[in-house]
Amino acid sequence: MKKANVKLVAGVAVLALFATGCEKLRARDHLNKGVQAFKTAKYTQAVDHFKEAVQLDPEFPTARLYLATAYMSQYIPGAESPENQQNAQAAEQEFLKVLEKDSKNTVAISSLASLHYNQAQGNQPMEQKMKKLDEAKEWYTKLGEVEPTNKEAFYSLGVIAWAKAYPERMAARAKLGMKPEDPGPVKDAKLREELKAKWGPVVDEGIKNLEKALQIDPEYDDAMAYINLLYRERADLSENAEAYKQHSQTADNWVQKSLETKKIKADRVAKKGNVAE
Repeated sequence: MKKANVKLVAGVAVLALFATGCEKLRARDHLNKGVQAFKTAKYTQAVDHFKEAVQLDPEFPTARLYLATAYMSQYIPGAESPENQQNAQAAEQEFLKVLEKDSKNTVAISSLASLHYNQAQGNQPMEQKMKKLDEAKEWYTKLGEVEPTNKEAFYSLGVIAWAKAYPERMAARAKLGMKPEDPGPVKDAKLREELKAKWGPVVDEGIKNLEKALQIDPEYDDAMAYINLLYRERADLSENAEAYKQHSQTADNWVQKSLETKKIKADRVAKKGNVAE
């Protein structure tokens, strides 16, 4: 009787193992079908296949990562439809599940950062916009910690710094009757000091992050362009016209450096093309 029980248990175990193996194979089949659908921009069909793959094999990280990406690919920044918001929420949930298993998955981290940044776009209350930018900043900061050589992480932190500081400074200028092209600094000393106290540290941190991006890639011309923009923020918060002029000149220098770098890179590409011919 005991031998019979042992054989029965062993048999059940073999069947369970076989079933598990079959489910894993089916999961990979759905993954492959989902990838093909994804490549042809059939995202709804891709989601169905990836969901099936995850249900068949919950420990299949690649399938979950693709599922999250397929949801995210359907998200349209600025669109307020319930379906669009559901895609964003579903993408976030799946990326977070990936991170539960692999806390240093850079694809999931960078995707969450990008998702929150995109959610800050479009017409929405400034408070909500700032909240999404702060969330994006948290994820880009984490990305920089996990992958210190990721130049896009530090570049994006610089972009976020400018995206947060610029609207309020321009609103202050408008309130004072200053046009965008009028020279600075912000005319009202009290208002200028309030802006400087709130946004000065943000601007400084943004410049430092862009400088980190340039340490990784000295020819990162987009980073140069945003250093220019942040120096213009710094200029308008200056205590006097002389300081404004100095910071504006630094900004101009970064514009020139960015243009020169773009030209160097374009010439390099053209030269390679000629050699290939």
